[in-house]
Amino acid sequence: MNFATNYSDYFLMIEDDVKCAPGFVSQIATILSAWERKAWVTLEFSRLGFIGKLFHARDLPCFVRFLLLFYQEMPCDYLLSHFRDLLMQKKPIQFFPSLFQHMGNYSSFEGQLNSLTDKEFEGNNIGPPGNPAATIHTSLNVTNASVLMNAYSLDKSFFYIKEAKAGSHLTVVLDIPATVFRVQVLTGSELKEENQVKEGQVELGYDSTNRINDCDDYILLGLLVNGILDKQVLSEESGKKVKCVRLLVTAVRNISYS
Repeated sequence: MNFATNYSDYFLMIEDDVKCAPGFVSQIATILSAWERKAWVTLEFSRLGFIGKLFHARDLPCFVRFLLLFYQEMPCDYLLSHFRDLLMQKKPIQFFPSLFQHMGNYSSFEGQLNSLTDKEFEGNNIGPPGNPAATIHTSLNVTNASVLMNAYSLDKSFFYIKEAKAGSHLTVVLDIPATVFRVQVLTGSELKEENQVKEGQVELGYDSTNRINDCDDYILLGLLVNGILDKQVLSEESGKKVKCVRLLVTAVRNISYS
């Protein structure tokens, strides 16, 4: 860890006996974009031990000295919680699903086995989609023949508009805020790729003021790529559930979108 101090802005502790979730680097980068202006000592992407812990590289020299002073007193993962307290982060900041799974059986304690696994690790198996009850709101110019709720359906029905302006949105407001594990957004069709939203982003919304048709706090989940977003969601374990999912058009390329 001391060696890595001057090589990057962040340091991720993975260990050598773990399985990584697909796309874990891009998922962590998305989280960092939302947390870069907030105060934190460690972000945790696994519930187990020292696995999946992210640090600011600038904190590593201090942490290394702390470990060297007390490693004979207790294991490093226990020391991490004390170090976090000293730097005024009183609670762990954990995200789920976990991005790393412990695969080995050997413990760092001589002569002992450690076969613990992270129950929050889901890998590729996150189950079939299930859209909870919600209402849809939009600033898009909806034609009379198009049904807005079709944008949220899981069947083959579709929602169509002739033009979308930059700054326009389509927002799903859940009837009951929920823990969201994955968001998939599809625009355009296989037959008409030109109808894809080329410049857009998807945001997750939270609400502390009990708004009816919107949320008061949004964070970026990801950008559309070729009109599509399919991303697992890493949520802070704080009881804060998602109320809104917003598709925002960020630019227009003088073509029709759907």
